[in-house]
Amino acid sequence: MNEAKKLIQQITEGIQDKKGKNIVIADLTQIDDTICNYFIICQGNSPSQVTAIVESVKDFARKGSNVKPFAIDGLRNAEWVAMDYADILVHVFLPETRDFYNLEHLWADAQLTRIPDID
Repeated sequence: MNEAKKLIQQITEGIQDKKGKNIVIADLTQIDDTICNYFIICQGNSPSQVTAIVESVKDFARKGSNVKPFAIDGLRNAEWVAMDYADILVHVFLPETRDFYNLEHLWADAQLTRIPDID
């Protein structure tokens, strides 16, 4: 398994560990001029859950792949937090903010993988 796929797996587990929902992985590797190769998009129901998901993703990525994010933006109001792992950008949204920005549809050409919610 290559490094990106391994990191995606760890990020996904970190999201699921805090009950993040509607996880979508957008594979942008076949699209020209993108800022990264993968988007991972998910949501939490409250700012505190969004923050918990971000912390969990950091922990899982560090323990599993020894990788830290280059930047994390949006924690102040925790409606949309972006985590930059170079080739992978993680977006953790509140549901209404996610609906508003609708990132999945910005990348209509991307291959989208939906991860079933764990309940």
